[in-house]
Amino acid sequence: MMPSEKSLCIVIHDVAPATWDACRWLLDRVTARGPFPVTLLAVPRYHAMPRNAGFERWLCERSRGGDEIALHGFDHLDHGQPATGFDRLRRGFYTRGEGEFAAIDFEAATRRIQAGRTWLAELGLRPAGFVAPAWLLGREAWRALRAQPFLYTCTLRRIHLLGTNRGAAGPRSLVCQSQVYSSSSAWRRSMSVAWNESLAWCQRASPIVRLELHPGDDRPVVSRSWQHLLETQAAVRRVCTLHQVVASFRTDRVPTTP
Repeated sequence: MMPSEKSLCIVIHDVAPATWDACRWLLDRVTARGPFPVTLLAVPRYHAMPRNAGFERWLCERSRGGDEIALHGFDHLDHGQPATGFDRLRRGFYTRGEGEFAAIDFEAATRRIQAGRTWLAELGLRPAGFVAPAWLLGREAWRALRAQPFLYTCTLRRIHLLGTNRGAAGPRSLVCQSQVYSSSSAWRRSMSVAWNESLAWCQRASPIVRLELHPGDDRPVVSRSWQHLLETQAAVRRVCTLHQVVASFRTDRVPTTP
């Protein structure tokens, strides 16, 4: 893929034994619209649950079939204490207590990232990307992540290129607002459907679009919306993994945003 091509990245979050059935449901709907590669954000110990050999074999099968497996935190739980009222609202209401790397120190972040990498290495998988739960990375978590051999990470509005693309001013980033739904209540579902349809229209000329799905996005009003966006956007864009789109931009000849 050349950087000048418009791309669509389909990303499924919270991939773990507890969400396995829901993730397969999402993948079945994606596959019904084409043999598209998907980025799966895998959680080693989602909500402190034990390993599952069948799930791990399935992850490896998906990787061999062309999907990308990226690391998505360690247990997907926020163990820190909110510093302010806004921080409490963001981490309690917005993320439902799952912003694992929002307020974590360097040593704890390093341990969690390395434990996740070790888990994937045992499965024969070498992740190119790390995406924090809820895309929240505190200052010390950023520092820990930059010391790891990842090629990219993502926040809600950007894809950040790490590793050899890091210059004196820090990692470069690609502007890429995530299309993501909130399915926990009827009013959130209605609002997120309207928001994502408007966002998709605004992003029609953008070089990169991220359609990010979660377990729970099977609610009818939400699933109809994201399947429609998938179908219309895939018709005019090349569908690729996050790693593939990042690889196409890892050159100084392509302008990126500091």
